[in-house]
Amino acid sequence: MGNLRNEIAKLIGISLPWKASDVTYEVLDSVQEEGYTRQLISYTSDGDKVSAFLLLPDMLKKNPAVLINHQHNREHHLGKSEVCGLAGNPLQAFGPELAKKGFVVLAPDSICFEERRKDPMVEGFDFWQHFNEMCYRMLTGELLMKKVLTDAMNGLSLLVNLPFVDAERIGTLGHSYGGNTVLFLSALDERISFACASGSACTFEYRMKHGTGIEMASVIPNFHGKYDIDDLVALTAPRKLLMVSSDEDKYSMDAPDIVEKAGKRYEELGVAKNLEHMRYQGGHGLTEERFHDVIHWIVLNDYLSRSYQMDITEDKDEGGYVVSFPELPGCLTCGETRDAAIVNAEDAKRAWFKARLENDLFDC
Repeated sequence: MGNLRNEIAKLIGISLPWKASDVTYEVLDSVQEEGYTRQLISYTSDGDKVSAFLLLPDMLKKNPAVLINHQHNREHHLGKSEVCGLAGNPLQAFGPELAKKGFVVLAPDSICFEERRKDPMVEGFDFWQHFNEMCYRMLTGELLMKKVLTDAMNGLSLLVNLPFVDAERIGTLGHSYGGNTVLFLSALDERISFACASGSACTFEYRMKHGTGIEMASVIPNFHGKYDIDDLVALTAPRKLLMVSSDEDKYSMDAPDIVEKAGKRYEELGVAKNLEHMRYQGGHGLTEERFHDVIHWIVLNDYLSRSYQMDITEDKDEGGYVVSFPELPGCLTCGETRDAAIVNAEDAKRAWFKARLENDLFDC
């Protein structure tokens, strides 16, 4: 898989392993919100200034972190502000929800969006700037995808360097255009420990056969025929990945096939459970159900990734073994053998956290 990762990175124009630089940032504004502080920041990436929001939970001590990649939706005047709940669709506002649950959130503007537009007076679909950003690069042998991923990787470097972020618990999230960025980014940057891609799992093969549009950053000469989206998903293994799709969304129509193909790699590594697929009825846009399911999945998996004291005692009266977690009141299970009890303990722990999340019983 290392060779495949390097081949795709080389095709895009990215050298691996990524040389993480010390990305510093300037705080331009700071606003206290309920449970977190929202900072407007600026940092340099590949010679450009990137505007972003950095959401900092009130309690900072080796927190998990998420890089959120915003959607496209033909609305170039929206970017970081939408995923931070300041404009646009409130069902895109993952940032505030995750910050309130203890996650440090970085939400940058992608190139051509919001504060990274050449003409900030244009609202809606600023086609020509985006088109030219792709064309001008291709004329010089560069790709727009290289720029998008370079900016995202520098964003990850910024998060890694924050002293209050746990570098082993950094993930990425995105819907539509943002989800497409997640798929490429997670495949190439192994610093990512978990990822969620929504409304974006559609192979180039399917798109070309059915006349489905391809986002400009995904125009990568010679990619199709050698690689496809299932290869990107397979490269994310063994790390945790959630795919969100729906049965009437042309941009994630063949997601089940992608998951089935890539799932074989997860099975080979003995981590089949780390690739999850939530398939819904409906179209491309996020729904309240999907929004909350994504939040719960991210928070649940972060809690499950932590270490907890596990006590194992032999039940001399009934036989078998009992497992409990002192830090998780009421979380216990049993098994006929010690090994069986340990296996059951993982399921019990997941069920305990899931119930707490569903009833909003966490003090994050």
